Amino acid sequence: MTMNKILAGFIFAGKGIRTAFISERNLKIQTCFVVLVILSGWVLHISIIEWLICFLCFGLVIGAELMNTSVEKLVDLASPQFHPLAEKVKDIAAGAVLFNSVIAAIIGLIIFVPKIWEFIVLLI
Repeated sequence: MTMNKILAGFIFAGKGIRTAFISERNLKIQTCFVVLVILSGWVLHISIIEWLICFLCFGLVIGAELMNTSVEKLVDLASPQFHPLAEKVKDIAAGAVLFNSVIAAIIGLIIFVPKIWEFIVLLI
């Protein structure tokens, strides 16, 4: 594989991420949460392991959202008219994003609530 093909692959992938970010409201919301968590982690001095867990959660949620977006677009292409099976496919893909988001939120609470509590206690 030549360097041009490798570079082209990265360019196409970047174009896909950009397209999804522009068109998908949920991806924008999730990106805002990523920024909020990064700022909170920096302010609250989370550990390296906690950073790694947060970034793993970011990847899982954003990756699931990108996959959900691609599934939705493919279903729309394959089934322009309403079809109950197409609806189920879209719902299941959206459910995967929701599942990952809920797990990521629980992990975030486990990491950040004790740090926030510690911070509040120091202020009192």
